[in-house]
Amino acid sequence: MKSSQKKPLINEEWLVVVLGFIILFLITIAPSFMNDIKMLNVASLATASGWINTGITFLFLLAIVYLSAVISRKSFKNIFLSFFVIFVLTLLAQLFASIPFCKKYGLESVLFAVLFGLIISNFFKVPDWLKPAIQSEFYIKIGIVCLGATVIFGEIMKSGAFGLAQALFVVICVWYFGFWISRKVFKVDDEMATMLASSVSICGVSAAIATCGTIKGDQKKLSYVISLVMVIAIPMLYIMPLLCNWILPLLFDNPTAAAQVAGAWIGGTIDTTAAVAASGGILGETAGETAVIVKASQNVLIGVAAFFISLYWSLRGTQNTEKTTAAVIWERFPKFVVGMVLASVIFSIWFSGSTEIAGETIKYKSLAKNFQGIFFSIAFVCIGLETRFKEIFSKENRQSLKAFLAAQGFNIAFTFIIACILFGVIAN
Repeated sequence: MKSSQKKPLINEEWLVVVLGFIILFLITIAPSFMNDIKMLNVASLATASGWINTGITFLFLLAIVYLSAVISRKSFKNIFLSFFVIFVLTLLAQLFASIPFCKKYGLESVLFAVLFGLIISNFFKVPDWLKPAIQSEFYIKIGIVCLGATVIFGEIMKSGAFGLAQALFVVICVWYFGFWISRKVFKVDDEMATMLASSVSICGVSAAIATCGTIKGDQKKLSYVISLVMVIAIPMLYIMPLLCNWILPLLFDNPTAAAQVAGAWIGGTIDTTAAVAASGGILGETAGETAVIVKASQNVLIGVAAFFISLYWSLRGTQNTEKTTAAVIWERFPKFVVGMVLASVIFSIWFSGSTEIAGETIKYKSLAKNFQGIFFSIAFVCIGLETRFKEIFSKENRQSLKAFLAAQGFNIAFTFIIACILFGVIAN
């Protein structure tokens, strides 16, 4: 029987790139309008403008979903109601993340988004009418294209050679160790090992999301990795400053050197940017600035890592089955990674600065980061709706926990050595 599904106007791989660039294009030509597209937070909860902006945000995102349906030639049935419920859950996640207590402890919106989705999928049955807008991979990839626009090469270069050098050493060595110990010692599958290695070595949540999208990984595994990153980051936020105060005064007489090493150690080991800033700030301004610089240097490597992981994944399975040609690699290569890199290049060259909106100076990359956060939160509501607790707490995932902790332990020790050499000896 012939399928009634019509051929899409644009390949799904390129569709997310097109939609992502529509958003980024609007940011450059209508920054004031795009700045109004934001979720409610604690500060705006009691204001009319907060609710108006939320309504505009819903309509804008709904338009993106409908546009994707038009281009993909999919049915419109139940899209509105389905996306409305997902949006409300996303709104709640963003609202919870903006509570001062949650901001202090680095509890990001993606964590609450997953939890809300999990509660519905595990304690209630997900109805059929809710399923049309549950498209986690679609939202993740648009978010990653937006993420590319936040990686401004000029700003990273200003952060200094030592931050970049540490990021490079740590990402390469910790990633390889994390992947190796996951596969060889704990017998974790390739998908999970790759996501674990990326989350530990680069920048936690964003790196895990980018890696999962790159390798077309299992969303349930991604949900588990994100949970690990968030849970481990919270105690490390306080443990790392304590270790710094205990160990570094014994090694360095120069307080500035000790503070820079502390910041570099924290920035290279804690896996979420919010937790890095909070943890570094406990030790003072110098440590806080160094921590953020090192984390920013690692963040810029997301695109590079995604490219090489994509290349490796594109070549997997071609031996003895098909000739590995440039055409084969290109066909398998995830196109949203191309979109991410292009967005980074374009914004680094032409839109690395700021714009004036209602008397306030706002960076273009900040507008892009807002959309990245919104799409990631929507995606994780969807992942939660697709996931069962018994799948998260499976025997295989217990092995993944051991692998993650082992990789993080190596990360803490190795990053300490590199930070001491670069910031404690060479820089001072």
